[in-house]
Amino acid sequence: MSIESITLVRHGATEWADSGKHTSVTDVALTAEGRKDAQALWNHFVEQGHFDGIYSSPMLRAHHTAILAGFAVPELHRGLCEWRYGRYEGMTTAEIRRENPEWSVFRCGGPGGESPEAVSSRCEELLKEWDEKGHRHVLCFAHGHILRALAVHWLGLDLRFADHLHLDPGSISRLGWEHEVPALHLWNYCPQRPVFGPRPG
Repeated sequence: MSIESITLVRHGATEWADSGKHTSVTDVALTAEGRKDAQALWNHFVEQGHFDGIYSSPMLRAHHTAILAGFAVPELHRGLCEWRYGRYEGMTTAEIRRENPEWSVFRCGGPGGESPEAVSSRCEELLKEWDEKGHRHVLCFAHGHILRALAVHWLGLDLRFADHLHLDPGSISRLGWEHEVPALHLWNYCPQRPVFGPRPG
């Protein structure tokens, strides 16, 4: 495989994310705090190396994050859209679990939306496409659940392992290699707040 690293950036905060609502096809904008999240990424990326593939979900919250982070013209890629929740769009986990107490998107998917198998296939197609393009260092701006699924797929783990991974808005993570084994190099680093401190607000 040609890919040496994939840097994952979750978009900045939105009103729906702050309230715990599952957001996929609803095109919500960044809040003022979300714009600060995105702008805080700029200093980090100014000091980082070269990316030969820069992608963003076409949803406003991800694309705007990319622009504020200093990447004015990322390639918009529908493969990076958030997991489609179907009937659970706009609902919180607590609301969903009143109907299905054992629910996890990584195990159950969204009724009328995407299944775990469909999202796994989407992750595989992304990696195959980037590899076929000869990318070595990929940067992508997207959403919490699709990025967690992509990370788990890179690591070769069962998709259900993504339940154990947490991603904050405005966070940076990086996938790479440990010798010949796919590895996690960085996870949920938030330039806008102390490493061990609480999220502002």
